[in-house]
Amino acid sequence: MARLKRPTPLFDTLSNFKSESSKNPLLIDHPERQKEFELAIDFIKQYDGSEATFRSYRREIERLLQWTWLVADKSILELKRQDIEHYIEFCKKPPKSWIGVKNVARFVTKDDQRVPNPEWRLFVASVNKADFKKGIRADKTEYALSQKSIREIFTVTSSFYSHLMNEGAIDVNPVLLIRQKSKYFMKRQSPPKIPRLTERQWNFCIKVAEELAAKNPEKHERTLFIMTLLYLMYLRISELVATKRWQPQMGHFYKDSNNYWWFVTVGKGNKERVISVSDEMLQALRRYRKHLNLTPLPSPGETTPLLAPHRGKETITSTEHIRKIVQECFDRAAFRLRTKGHAEDADALEHATVHWLRHTGISDDINMRGRPESHVRDDAGHSSILITDRYNDITLKERYLSGKKKGVRSRQK
Repeated sequence: MARLKRPTPLFDTLSNFKSESSKNPLLIDHPERQKEFELAIDFIKQYDGSEATFRSYRREIERLLQWTWLVADKSILELKRQDIEHYIEFCKKPPKSWIGVKNVARFVTKDDQRVPNPEWRLFVASVNKADFKKGIRADKTEYALSQKSIREIFTVTSSFYSHLMNEGAIDVNPVLLIRQKSKYFMKRQSPPKIPRLTERQWNFCIKVAEELAAKNPEKHERTLFIMTLLYLMYLRISELVATKRWQPQMGHFYKDSNNYWWFVTVGKGNKERVISVSDEMLQALRRYRKHLNLTPLPSPGETTPLLAPHRGKETITSTEHIRKIVQECFDRAAFRLRTKGHAEDADALEHATVHWLRHTGISDDINMRGRPESHVRDDAGHSSILITDRYNDITLKERYLSGKKKGVRSRQK
């Protein structure tokens, strides 16, 4: 079979994920590839508990298989250290025919069959949200692999080869043999800056949500509740939607024997955590439940969806649904900031994502409200206090102020 000029997708979505591959052009007449494909299937299936993790592992294994078969013309079971290094260099600068300018589905349904989407590409060039709004579009020639993406290549590929070793398919993990991994990573003197909203930006955002709820409660009481949840309880967007492992419900707010209120959720890494509920969050819950014609506070074990499509009985399952709601608040707030003469804040807000609200809530609790970092760590679900400490601006403020008045003539005074 002639070598394909462009890759074709191997793995479908989580809901359509299966090992049937008899019609895939990458595998036809290649029984040895079929075996490797099955090994990859077994590995990726281990991560089907989280949609985001599944997508990440699927992407990296798909890239590795395509490069191995179409570029190196080898078996994944015979790759050496040098091959992995060549693979990483390839990912940093793939051919244009392997790069797309938008994210599209890997497979589409045609005549009741799932077939490869010809528009799909292994790599995607992109522009940030603010530039896209200005009419700037992605350019294949400007594709660049981020530091985060390079780390994911190492993490997933090494995990895959460890799996193959455990299965007895190989004897050595070639990724672990790369001694100078540091050459692929940019060294940082300090932790990366955590993106978050300024006090003014957040005040404009929550004011927009409050006004929307007042003008159109049928549509926007939920908007106000969502903004409050994300900020006050540091929730990730994935923790607001239903998945196979977790369905957020009103009953996940509960009162303990001390009359303290808590909220339980399942987040990153499929870990359950309990979050303290502030008085203002409890007030927001009462308001939203009143809008839904429910009792002021949930009863133990109540299964009412935490967030439903308007007044529906089903739980929201799409993070995109939440993103659009939050984005409307961001867009309206940015417009108002600009009209009030705060162009710099407006420009920065155009780059904001939903996750910034989690960062902002954590930062404000530490720097403005003085919550103990250990309490914030537990509510945020951080694995280490060192992660939480990255949100602490007190030392940065002292460092800035100590250097603020330095001048070239200071020695003459």
